[in-house]
Amino acid sequence: MTFTHLDAAGHARMVDVTEKQPTVRAATARGRVRCAPETVAALRDGAVPKGDVLAVARIAGIQGAKKCAELLPLAHVIGVHGATVDLTIDDDGVAIEATVRTADRTGVEMEALTAVSVAGLAIVDMIKGIDRSALMTDMRIVAKEGGRSGSWTRPGE
Repeated sequence: MTFTHLDAAGHARMVDVTEKQPTVRAATARGRVRCAPETVAALRDGAVPKGDVLAVARIAGIQGAKKCAELLPLAHVIGVHGATVDLTIDDDGVAIEATVRTADRTGVEMEALTAVSVAGLAIVDMIKGIDRSALMTDMRIVAKEGGRSGSWTRPGE
């Protein structure tokens, strides 16, 4: 078996995508922050002591997408040409969805996952003073478009 991120000696390496042509690519990821019913009520009422949780999380998620290559050692530095982070308060907490787009040589799945993860971290940071039980969960890629492998959607999404 050949591993793409290991050289012949078994050392980690970044895959060389220099010869690949840039193409339009997109990826969508989802996740959630589960929290106590009292916290959900505070989120809905805008009564979280630290301020506007969703605004902070949205910006944090976009920033996370742009910083992905700094966090993941073998991720490529690519242009994040579009990023949206949508947050929905529901009865169990906050649902997070991020879509990242590029016209580059490699996909943006990790950027979308990083956006969801960092948005979730921002939510936890903003609510931890009122809810120590908050839990990030269900981070996953739900769809991707473009590149050699084409489009894919997670079954059931």
